Amino acid sequence: MSESQSVRPGRPKKQPHERTSPVKFYRQVVAELRKVVWPTQPQLVTYFTVVVVFCLFLIGLVSLYDLAFGKLVFAVFG
Repeated sequence: MSESQSVRPGRPKKQPHERTSPVKFYRQVVAELRKVVWPTQPQLVTYFTVVVVFCLFLIGLVSLYDLAFGKLVFAVFG
């Protein structure tokens, strides 16, 4: 086998990554957090309300399914 056939093409060698100092990491985190568009308080209250209502709806739906399947199982095997 020739030398050119033994090397897989298209597979670059991994370069070792330099370690980031804690100070540089902290500065990068702060810089990224400044880019975040934070929601206003009315938006936050709206999002919270939607999530709570949706969770309560799913809890009720799963509870109804559990009750129905429980009664069905007791009717079949009870």
